[in-house]
Amino acid sequence: MKIGEIQKLLSAEVLCGEDQLECEVYSACSSDMMSDVLAFVKDQAVLLTGLVNPQVIRTAEMMDMKCVVFVRKKVPGEDIVELARDSGIVLMRSNLRMFEACGILYSAGLKGHAKDGN
Repeated sequence: MKIGEIQKLLSAEVLCGEDQLECEVYSACSSDMMSDVLAFVKDQAVLLTGLVNPQVIRTAEMMDMKCVVFVRKKVPGEDIVELARDSGIVLMRSNLRMFEACGILYSAGLKGHAKDGN
């Protein structure tokens, strides 16, 4: 699924990384606990979270994620947007609740993990 399709499905506002909306992603995860992301997430390219702080971007960068979507009407500060921009991570925000956003993406074919490299 292209990141631009995620943006449309979630009616999300792109905060940075507009030039990467054609990039393909194959899996996603959601959490407000970055320790869980670090401990349990493997091969996810998109992170959905309601946690708005620089650790989200640093975690996404460490895990080689391509996109972070803030849910629940959360608005990151300019420092977080700038950090994502510098890290080459697409940053978006959506008014949807995390449960709804995950359900929409899952129903559209984005899964929680890649199987056999697919």
